Amino acid sequence: MATIQIISFGYLHGDAPEADITLDLRRAFRDPHVDPRLRELTGRDRPVQQTVLNTTGIRRLLRSTTKQVQAYAAGPSADQIVIGSGCAGGRHRSVVVANQLARRLRRRGHTVTIHHRDVKQPVIHR
Repeated sequence: MATIQIISFGYLHGDAPEADITLDLRRAFRDPHVDPRLRELTGRDRPVQQTVLNTTGIRRLLRSTTKQVQAYAAGPSADQIVIGSGCAGGRHRSVVVANQLARRLRRRGHTVTIHHRDVKQPVIHR
């Protein structure tokens, strides 16, 4: 079975990592950054997790990405699958989606590592 590496990142902090699957969460899903109460928090904080997971379409994205990863893993030469989960700053949506995706994949027997590239970067005020 393929090992899976998930990298959360922020497009405003650098280029997207090289990946087999890249989830660009910037335009399709509301940014918790717009809420001043959530801005300084990260996707590791419960209020941000709840906000992201209650965003229309996120749970469907998680289900379909899980299926996509399983299809990749079934390939004859899949030894490692890299998934990029990106949002603007890399602190909110990308972190929640990466963690939730890892949870779903681990429940299906996959070995998953996660790296949150930009979660400790300062908030970008825009």
